[in-house]
Amino acid sequence: MFAIMTTSIAPKPSRRLSVAPMMDWTDRHCRHFHRLISQYTWLYTEMVTTGALVYGDVERHLRFNEEEHPVALQLGGSDPKDLAIAAKLGEKWGYDEINLNCGCPSPRVQKGAFGACLMTEPELVRDCVKAMKDAVQVEVTVKHRIGIDQEESYDFVRDFVGTVAEAGCTTFVVHARNAILKGLSPKENREIPPLKYEYAYQLKKDFPQYEILINGGIKTLEEIDLHLQHVDGVMLGREAYHNPYLMAAFDQRYYGASGQPRSREQVLEAMMPYIEEQLAKEGGRGLKINTITRHMLGLAQGLKGARQFRQTLSDAKKLAAGDPRVLLEAYSHTA
Repeated sequence: MFAIMTTSIAPKPSRRLSVAPMMDWTDRHCRHFHRLISQYTWLYTEMVTTGALVYGDVERHLRFNEEEHPVALQLGGSDPKDLAIAAKLGEKWGYDEINLNCGCPSPRVQKGAFGACLMTEPELVRDCVKAMKDAVQVEVTVKHRIGIDQEESYDFVRDFVGTVAEAGCTTFVVHARNAILKGLSPKENREIPPLKYEYAYQLKKDFPQYEILINGGIKTLEEIDLHLQHVDGVMLGREAYHNPYLMAAFDQRYYGASGQPRSREQVLEAMMPYIEEQLAKEGGRGLKINTITRHMLGLAQGLKGARQFRQTLSDAKKLAAGDPRVLLEAYSHTA
């Protein structure tokens, strides 16, 4: 008797759903955790500056786990030559996409003359994108805001996209808020400027040939469904971090996957050997278990006992032992 082999065709990777690049949050441990919840959601690194790659420790900034694919490297910079070098390094390390940050409003980033302030120089962004595209075979994309400070007209972002597209960029991630460069903190810039989703919708109408993704304040499956009626993809930020199990619905709902997602408990069980491996490999470099478990505090969001779950995974005494079984101890509070 021969066993009958059955195969299933995996959904094609796409940016239909993605998790935003978030400083201090979307490191390789966070991305590995997210990948255990959703196989197909597109993941992004934290922003990495060109200086960190041209003059710094490339391995520390670019190493990642093969399981993370599809994964994009987001770069911060404004010098076309340095961006070309950094993009080439990203391609060499195996990233699936190189994304240019034109949306971060932090004073530190402004001082470096990149991030959101680049939107005032669309020709420079065009030149940066061209330099990167000439250097790599993987796709080069741009993440940007819809305006800067008091510049709130739709024409501003339309002209920005039109100019950058001249370099061959065909994917734009639109954070549908203005960036206020003076007077607001990065946190306030994520909350105070009003969301104008209609600007992203109009970009798709005006540039139907390009892939337009929307980002900003999106929290529910119903909201995602609504946005996908108007644009090509949705990027979640803080909701994906604080309520990561929302992504458990993504593979079936948005990618047509047939398999069932891991349960929360199965995700925790799958993280245990990963934690053991990372501590064994990186413990000498100062890696502690909380460096990994801190990304998992939201996994029990919405469950009875979620507070006790977070408290257990934040207990310094329990974490000091470096024993990944603390994950299951934390989850026992939700039973």
